[in-house]
Amino acid sequence: MQNLYTQLDAVFTACSEKPCLILDDHKVWKFKDLRRVVAVAADRLVALGVKPGDRVVVQVDKSPHNLALYLATLCVGAVYVPLNTAYTEAELQYFVEDASPALFVGRQDRADVTSATLDVHGAGSFFANVLATDVAKLDEIAAALSITPRQGGDLAAILYTSGTTGRSKGAMLSHANLITNAQALSLAWGWQADDVLLHALPIFHVHGLFIANHCALLNGTPMRWMDKFDAARAQQALAECTVMMGVPTFYTRLLALEDFPSVNLDHMRLFICGSAPLTEQVFEQWRSRTGHTILERYGMSETIINTSNPLDGERLPATVGFPLPGLELRIADDDGNPLPTGEVGTIEVKGPSVFSGYWQMPEKTASEFREDGFFITGDLGTVDSQGRLSIVGRAKDLVISGGYNIYPKEVERVLDEMPEVFESAVIGVPHPDFGEAVIAVVVPVSEPVTLAQLDAALGSQLARFKQPKQVVNVDSLPRNTMGKVQKNVLRETYKDIVDQAET
Repeated sequence: MQNLYTQLDAVFTACSEKPCLILDDHKVWKFKDLRRVVAVAADRLVALGVKPGDRVVVQVDKSPHNLALYLATLCVGAVYVPLNTAYTEAELQYFVEDASPALFVGRQDRADVTSATLDVHGAGSFFANVLATDVAKLDEIAAALSITPRQGGDLAAILYTSGTTGRSKGAMLSHANLITNAQALSLAWGWQADDVLLHALPIFHVHGLFIANHCALLNGTPMRWMDKFDAARAQQALAECTVMMGVPTFYTRLLALEDFPSVNLDHMRLFICGSAPLTEQVFEQWRSRTGHTILERYGMSETIINTSNPLDGERLPATVGFPLPGLELRIADDDGNPLPTGEVGTIEVKGPSVFSGYWQMPEKTASEFREDGFFITGDLGTVDSQGRLSIVGRAKDLVISGGYNIYPKEVERVLDEMPEVFESAVIGVPHPDFGEAVIAVVVPVSEPVTLAQLDAALGSQLARFKQPKQVVNVDSLPRNTMGKVQKNVLRETYKDIVDQAET
C-alpha cells in the first residue's frame, strides 16, 4: 500500500487534458490544472515547515483550491484535518488545541499557530502568488512534484466527530482506509469512464471529501462542482451529469420544486443517498417522479462506507444494503455476542476501511473495539435472511439534521449553563426538509424559556445546525427507575411538533 496521492497523481497525469472540475460559472479545470495547483500547494506546505505526520487543520469554504490543499497535504505526507465552516470560535479553539497542527488554514490568521487564509486574492493567502504565476512556471513546479512515501497504516486524515460527552473525538483514517474504500465503492457502484458526478456536498466531512471526490478522481471522470447545494441550480446541473450523491435534504428539496423534474433525467445512471436515513415516502416519491430508484448506503466517519444497496438488483426502502467486499458485519448484543438473523442489536464492523482509533484518546479507542477487532458503531440494526441491513435506531441518541451529526449532550451542556434553565433534554424529531430537527425540552427555573433566549445563549457557543429549532417548557423530565431521562418518551410525545408548528 502507498500514499493515496501516488494513485491520484498517476490518474491526473494520464487524464491531463480531460475536464476535472466544471464550476458554477462554467469555467473548467482540467486534470492538469488541478495537478498544477496541487504542486504549488505542496511547495507552500514544505516552505511553511509542514513535515510528514504533521496535522494541517483547515476551516474554509468549499472551492477548487480547498480540494487542491487537501490533495497537497496527502502528497507531502501530512495529515488533513477538515473542520465544518459553521463551527464557532469557541469550538475552533478546542480543535486547534487538540490537533496541535503545524499549520491552520482558515478565514483569518490565528496568533497561536502558523496560519494562512485561502482567499487566493488576499494578502497572507496560502495561494498568495499562484494567480500571478505564469503557466510555464506552474508546469515547472508540477514537473518537479515529489510525493512523500507513505505506508498503508500511516495517517492521512483526522475527522472530528461530536462526542456523547460533549468532547469531540478525532477519528484517525489511514491511506489504506481511504484507498481500499474508494476502490470498493468504484466497483460497487460500477463507475464508468463517461460518468459525470454532481458534487454539491461540503468537503469538510467523509461524504463530500472522500466518498464523492475519490470516486471521481480515481477514475479520471469530471465533477460538476457546486460550491453549495441549491435545488434550482442542481436541477439544471443534472442535465450535465450521470451520477448524483446527496443527503436526504437534497432529495426533499428537489421534490419540493414545483417544476421538478424540469430536465430529462433518462441519461442519469445513479442517484446515491447517505449520511442520514431516507424516509420511505421520499424514496417512493422520487421513484414515481423520476423513474429512478435511489441507492442508499451506510457509513460513518470512523469507517467511511460499510454497506450499499446493489447497483444491479432490488433496492428496498428503509434498508442500506449489503456489506462491501472485505467488510465483516454482525449484529451483536451488549457483550458483543452475535445475534440470530432478524433480531435487533448493535451493528459492529471489521475491515480494511475501519479507522485505527481516536486521536489522543487511547481509553476511548479501547472501549469502542471488541477484543476480536470489531468496532462498535453504536447504531442499532437488523439483518434479514439475505444479509441485507436495516438500521432501526441509534444507541447514542445521535440526531442527524440535514446530513450533519449532532450529539444532544453537547447542546445540553450549553443549555444547562443558562441561568433560566434548571435542566434540559435535547432530542431529534421528524422534519420534512432536514430529516430531523433539534428540539430542546427544558425545565425552566421560573418563567418559560423562549427560543430567542436559547438563540442568544447558544449563538456564540455552537454551530447553527446544532441549535434547537424549537423549545418546549415542561415541569419535569420523564425518568426511569434508575433516574435516566427517557428520551424515547420525549421523542414519541413530540414527534409531530414540527408539523403542528407549521399548520
